Amino acid sequence: MTTSPATALLAYDREHLWHPYTSMTDPAPTRLVSGADGVRLTLDGADVIDAMSSWWSAIHGYRHPVLDAAIANQAREFTHVMFGGLTHEPAVELARRLVDLTPDPLQHVFLADSGSVSVEVALKMALQHQRGIGRPERTRFLTVLGGYHGDTCGCMGVCDPVGGMHSMFTGLLPRHVFGQRPPPPGGDVDTWAAGFDALADEHAPELAGIVVEPLLQGAGGMHPYDPECLRVMRDVADRHGLVLIFDEIATGFGRTGHLVVSGSGDHGVTPDILCLGKALTGGYLTLAATLCTPAIAAGISASESGVLMHGPTFMGNPLACAVAAASIDLLLDRGWEQDVTRINTGLNRGLSPLRQQPGVSDVRTLGAVGVVQLDHPVDVAAATEAALASGVWVRPFRDLIYTMPPYISTDVDVAEICAAIGAAVRAG
Repeated sequence: MTTSPATALLAYDREHLWHPYTSMTDPAPTRLVSGADGVRLTLDGADVIDAMSSWWSAIHGYRHPVLDAAIANQAREFTHVMFGGLTHEPAVELARRLVDLTPDPLQHVFLADSGSVSVEVALKMALQHQRGIGRPERTRFLTVLGGYHGDTCGCMGVCDPVGGMHSMFTGLLPRHVFGQRPPPPGGDVDTWAAGFDALADEHAPELAGIVVEPLLQGAGGMHPYDPECLRVMRDVADRHGLVLIFDEIATGFGRTGHLVVSGSGDHGVTPDILCLGKALTGGYLTLAATLCTPAIAAGISASESGVLMHGPTFMGNPLACAVAAASIDLLLDRGWEQDVTRINTGLNRGLSPLRQQPGVSDVRTLGAVGVVQLDHPVDVAAATEAALASGVWVRPFRDLIYTMPPYISTDVDVAEICAAIGAAVRAG
């Protein structure tokens, strides 16, 4: 009996390829992607809507002609060159765009390999800054429960130590200081703030900085929180001389309804260090950025090394920088605010009825994010199959079935996504 090419690929994948958070001896099922266009993936031979934007990154969808051309044009010039002692136009132009679209105090740009690396760099920046201004004893970070900042060691240390994904590494990781999860919009900010203030007061002499995901905690549970909490964090940082770090890997580039959360909205809070990633290249290539203020840069330069102690091999990759600059231009030219507002309206309309569904504990939306939380762990296999039967790819986790669709999704696409999530809820 002849084995089809697809079957052979999947069999080899099962035997040899590790996928995120899966077992090698008992791997979870995988599905073969053979194409992608617009908001759709060709998955096991069928076209389905990608409700996940490839883990929140493909905001313009797939095979966008502007982004395809950006990569092709740069590839005709050169594809990579070391960033040590050299520079190039794509990196300079990307830095220019990032400085322009973020708040004025953020003037210096470090181009990292990935979101996790950008947070690692941010933590190192804060530590080196404290050393440079004569406070080397400040080596811990203040953060909140429910956060997720990446899978590398420094990042794992500031993820939720109990409810997060890294509790088995507790003995390896530095012990940082965790406040309570911030309250939801309209919640009791005063009580939370009193606890956060007290924790900072207690640990201030050993703290280098505060690191949080602003407005929305992503992989830690998809929890939006009251924007006034950001003002509390800024005030605490200023009072104690802490470096305020915003991890906007998930929330940047319009996802929450703000181009970036930093400096936006009524709170108007600007961090000392800002991390951006995921949607930075429109989902085409891995790239992230860490921006900081001149004051932070001066502190780093005054430390004993005199330089920022980080330098990836593929830092400032020209292909990634070129497509990132094109993605930012496309985002600004397309009218992202109208797209995100429209998608939010569709998500509210389509997901709100699920509040009455048995097994549902909460439904919440923020910008182009829609979340259904169950009162039990999701049966991932059953929920995934049910959504696929409705023509939509979702990737549930823990007790959540959620979507972060591409911004080019039509009203019909959003309605189909919501219907598929309803089917997944009933199955999972």
